[in-house]
Amino acid sequence: MGALSRLRPGFRREQTEDEGPSVAMAGMSSNEKNPAISGTSGIDDTISHSNGRDEPAIEHPDKDVVPTEDAQRGVQQVEAVTLTWTKPQLAAVFILMWLLYLVNAFQSSILGNLVPFATSAFESHSLLTVIYIVSNSMTAAIYIPLAKMLDLWGRAEGFLLMVVFATLGMIMMAGSNGIATFCAAQVFYSIGFGGLIYSVDVVTADVSKLKNRGLAYAFTSSPYMITAFAGPKAADEFYYRVSWRWGFGAFAIILPFVAAPLFIILKLNLRKAEQRGLMIRERSGRTLLQNIWHYIQEFDAAGVVLFSCGFTVFLLPFTLADTAPQGWNTGYIIAMIVVGFVVLVIFALYEVFLARAPFLNVALLANRTVIGACLLELTYQISYYCWNSYFTSFLQVVNNLTLAEAGYVSNTFDIVSGVLLLGVGFTIRKTGYFRWLLLIAVPIYVFAQGLMIYFRRPNQSIGYIVMCQIFIAIGGSVFIICEQIAILAASDHQHIAAVLALLYVVGNMGGAIGNAICGAIWTNTFPQALGRYLPESAQGNLTDIYGDLDTQLSYPVGSDTRIGIQQAYGYAQERMLIAGTAIISLAFIWVLLIKNINLAKVPQVKGTVF
Repeated sequence: MGALSRLRPGFRREQTEDEGPSVAMAGMSSNEKNPAISGTSGIDDTISHSNGRDEPAIEHPDKDVVPTEDAQRGVQQVEAVTLTWTKPQLAAVFILMWLLYLVNAFQSSILGNLVPFATSAFESHSLLTVIYIVSNSMTAAIYIPLAKMLDLWGRAEGFLLMVVFATLGMIMMAGSNGIATFCAAQVFYSIGFGGLIYSVDVVTADVSKLKNRGLAYAFTSSPYMITAFAGPKAADEFYYRVSWRWGFGAFAIILPFVAAPLFIILKLNLRKAEQRGLMIRERSGRTLLQNIWHYIQEFDAAGVVLFSCGFTVFLLPFTLADTAPQGWNTGYIIAMIVVGFVVLVIFALYEVFLARAPFLNVALLANRTVIGACLLELTYQISYYCWNSYFTSFLQVVNNLTLAEAGYVSNTFDIVSGVLLLGVGFTIRKTGYFRWLLLIAVPIYVFAQGLMIYFRRPNQSIGYIVMCQIFIAIGGSVFIICEQIAILAASDHQHIAAVLALLYVVGNMGGAIGNAICGAIWTNTFPQALGRYLPESAQGNLTDIYGDLDTQLSYPVGSDTRIGIQQAYGYAQERMLIAGTAIISLAFIWVLLIKNINLAKVPQVKGTVF
């Protein structure tokens, strides 16, 4: 999720309905619905130790010093870990999560700048949005099964699997020799890193108080400030001095080494908890085949396949139609839309009537705060990706920036948000409230995106574009952190993985829809604009210019052909931004759905936490 890809029941309180989140989780007993009410969630104040050592006294019968009895296995495990480890180990976990975000920020910045050149090497620059639609759709489909894995198997196991997927994806991209292989690699890469950051965000929620969670998320995501400048420069060096392939290959080596310590510390403390009797190893008594069938049902494999395939097939025609033999009247374009829609309908029916463990918990959608946070995320991601996919290409072609300089401008969001979110986190910690920040952020974001319609065209100063990016960063960064806090505040501990997964699913769906809109506008405006603005001498190269960024940049600045390309970019970008601004204006409505929750009064976690 751009900023993503970068990407949180009811208590009876005094008066105002607008202050209290309601809890309604289907299929839970009265004690399950709210651990705080049943006395099983005595948050994270300092644990009293009866033995004089820096270890929990597990002999104490208080439920605050044992894992929640009726929680899912993975939740019990992480509670056992937080009840076992010491404060230095907690600090080490935060440092390790910060390092993982650092790696993710570096790879996101470097690879984001290299992907346009990688696709151009296969003469497929204009298929960028197709690749992103497929990868976003597949990634969206993985979050719910991953949430179930984190809850059923454990945090460490789900995290490890995502590291494997991300590493495999980068190896495949480094060795790819065609657009089909590269697209498949992008799917593994997106699933891996998307799931990796999601897993880290779940662990961050497990080890922090709700009122401190905004500050915790701000800290773990702060590495984007470092990579905002270092990443584009590294991408420039990789492309011009080494190879774009090594830009991918380097992180296939770096990631496993950085990820291993977090996995080890979680497993070691879980083993310590088992030795102290906080956890008992579980034996299912099922055979291998019974286990396979059990987890196919628990992870809703059929729902995952139906959702990802239906969503991808439905969205792709919006990008491919312009290149089809008869445009929108082409048989396979019509068939893809119809088939995709039918598969999505089948998916919905399957989830409601047949799935043993549904892909999405319908009960979650009954909470107005959850609805508001998800709709805000969906709107924000659609709006952002309506124009973002071709932004670095625009900066190089139209504003004559180098690859590194274009990356610096594109990463304005990372610099501003890195500083701003720390302040936002402290503010939320002090006040206990977050919704008022959204009421400020929405008008700023809509105003900034509206300004870009005018300034993102040829012959405009790059300073005005940077100014717009700063305002967008202010609004967008507040969106991201407040959405996460809102959706987590509407849940209890054993469902935080599920609600975060729901937010991530919606975000990736928004990214895919935004890329589909972007691709549809691009393919239906840019080539036609090239035909109008290119001089007669360059008309014969129109196809090469359309499909290859290097070809676009090969024409000298100030030449008639380069000016024609710049005008075509400006024409397409203007329409992308108009669409994005119209969509983000819906955010004014969604913010009103989110309740004004007092975070200090919502206990969730237990043990030694931040």
